[in-house]
Amino acid sequence: MANTRQSTKRAKQSTERQSRNTMIRSTTRTALREAIAALQEKDIAKAKAAYMAAVKALAKAASKGGIPQGRASRKISRLTHFVKKALPQVLSGK
Repeated sequence: MANTRQSTKRAKQSTERQSRNTMIRSTTRTALREAIAALQEKDIAKAKAAYMAAVKALAKAASKGGIPQGRASRKISRLTHFVKKALPQVLSGK
C-alpha cells in the first residue's frame, strides 16, 4: 500500500502503463496471428492486408515503448521471410 502522495501517484502510473503495455502486446500478437493465418489460406489480397497491418502494429508498439525495438525488428524480419517463402506475390508491387 502506498504511504505517500508520491508513492500513490507512482503506483497509479505503474498500473496505467502496465494495462497500456498489455493492450499493445495483445494487439501485436493478434495481428501476427491473423497475418500467419491469412498466409496459410493462400489468399493474396487478405494476406497482403494482414501482413501490412502486422508490420504497422509491431512498428507502432516499438515506437510507443510497448515492446523493445529489437524484438519488433526481429518479428518483422521473420514474418517477411515467411511471406517471401509462402506467397512471394504479397511483397511484389503487382
